[in-house]
Amino acid sequence: MPPAHDPAAPGATDDGDAHHCAHPQTAAGDALDRTKLLAARFRAAKLRPYLAAALYALSVVPSWHLATMGVDRHWRLYVNPEFVGEHDVDELAGVWIHEAAHLLRDHHGRADRLATADRMDHHRVNLAQDCEINDDLVADGLALPASRVEPRTFGLAEGRLFEEYLAGIPRSPVVHVQCGSGAHGIAVRGELGEGGAPEVRPVEADAIRRQTAGAIRAHVRSQGTVPAGWQRWADQIAEPVVDWRRLLTGALRQAVAWASGAVDYTYARPGRRSAALRGVVMPSLRRPLPRVAIVIDTSGSMGPDDMAAALGEVTGVLRAVGIRGNRVTVLACDADVHAVTRVTKAEQVQLAGGGGTDMRVGIARARRGPEPPEIVVVLTDGFTPWPDEPVGCRLIAGLVGASPPATPTWVEAIHITPAT
Repeated sequence: MPPAHDPAAPGATDDGDAHHCAHPQTAAGDALDRTKLLAARFRAAKLRPYLAAALYALSVVPSWHLATMGVDRHWRLYVNPEFVGEHDVDELAGVWIHEAAHLLRDHHGRADRLATADRMDHHRVNLAQDCEINDDLVADGLALPASRVEPRTFGLAEGRLFEEYLAGIPRSPVVHVQCGSGAHGIAVRGELGEGGAPEVRPVEADAIRRQTAGAIRAHVRSQGTVPAGWQRWADQIAEPVVDWRRLLTGALRQAVAWASGAVDYTYARPGRRSAALRGVVMPSLRRPLPRVAIVIDTSGSMGPDDMAAALGEVTGVLRAVGIRGNRVTVLACDADVHAVTRVTKAEQVQLAGGGGTDMRVGIARARRGPEPPEIVVVLTDGFTPWPDEPVGCRLIAGLVGASPPATPTWVEAIHITPAT
């Protein structure tokens, strides 16, 4: 992108565009060649039809506060009329796609999650974001202004996310690019607030992202490929990767709350009504902690590192919710049950086995005990038969591996990916 100047930026040294801020926005609107600008959007949508929904969702705001084009969080496209006059339709089409990419890839949302020092250095963040976008656009054969920023500008490899590029971007007092708060997340002087112009709300933005991701995947199926960055983004939107630890923690906490909701009477602590009934001891209600059985698949197809990570996570969650000691039973199982132990931490588990796989054996063994568990957690690669019907307790399956087979609908399945 051509060099840009943000008058509000601390440390900015280029004063060549300072006079732009003195012009009222209406004056900028009088000079904007809308026909050329909208022809560039039409060109962009024709070149890359899977981006059309995002391109046409942008509202055009003529403005002098940027030297080029930029976006805010509300999907407004700020356009410097001089910039439109200086570039041809093909280059402007590339810039349309570039700015839409900032919003589609939720760059401002991702920037909000950076460390404070990085987030506040928003010009450096913007450079890293441009590197993430422009290597795809250049590889895709799209025209862009000659002064664009690419990974090779900083000697960096292509195909990375902006968070990975950030460490390789040097700090500089000069503002090289300015794509607005829709990119780096920091409000820029000159942007409109809420209600200042047509805007896209967050729920609508998410719908546009999902529609665009679906269009990209459909394009790949029907016509071939798209740049790797767009493919990765579309796959992430269509099939989001959720941290399995968070899912497993949520499932276990919910199961414990459900099982603990069963109440029982106890005379260990007299009920409050005993004081009103002389000589009568009334029982109180209690919410017992549930018993948990962990059935571990020890067949030859299971990786010990993945299993150790999953088991450690399960026992850690159980300790966090107060379930420990003799309320947790661990069974090592392949086609038979080899060990039954009561543990307080993962390191105490002794795994055995290594043959075929039938987790039904371990589930049945856990349920046959004198004190059947209210929750059974099965850690397996999924290549096992399952019981034909619900087993009378909460059953959570931690499926270790990249592509485990489907489980019965009544099993709560959590995919545990090896990479994590």
